[in-house]
Amino acid sequence: MKSGFQFFGATVRTFLRPLSALLLTMGIGAVLALEATPNAQDPVVEARMIHISEELRCLVCQNESLASSHAELAGDLREEVRGLIRQNKSDNEIKEFLITRYGDFVLYRPAVKPVTWALWFGPFALLAVALFATGLYLRQRQRLHAPLAWTAEEMKKAEQLLKDGESA
Repeated sequence: MKSGFQFFGATVRTFLRPLSALLLTMGIGAVLALEATPNAQDPVVEARMIHISEELRCLVCQNESLASSHAELAGDLREEVRGLIRQNKSDNEIKEFLITRYGDFVLYRPAVKPVTWALWFGPFALLAVALFATGLYLRQRQRLHAPLAWTAEEMKKAEQLLKDGESA
């Protein structure tokens, strides 16, 4: 004879073991869970950090702003920006710090200076070169395929051929 309370042919212990393990796991998870804390304790610092970060490029993603990137380096740079804001640095001072550290590439809109002329004026120069080359090509093509002038004798022959073709 089996010992213990029978519940549909199984002892209560076989149900209690997995149930207690599940409850224990859930209880530990609830105890260890922390409340989500804001990135910055000061909302003013956080708002200013987001404003500055939207003008900066993520060095890993390269096509995302620093504010929207999920890369680890982007998180570190946001913390760096927060630290500089807490040191009462101005927006320009923060950007200059990052430019000296990472170069003009960190800015979405770098300053117009000789180093960045290719970036600012390069597309327009390429467009001008493409338009010039297209103009040269079309002019040359027009010269090669210019309509030939017919002499009076050739015109009479053509008219005669047309008349002969209509009568046939």
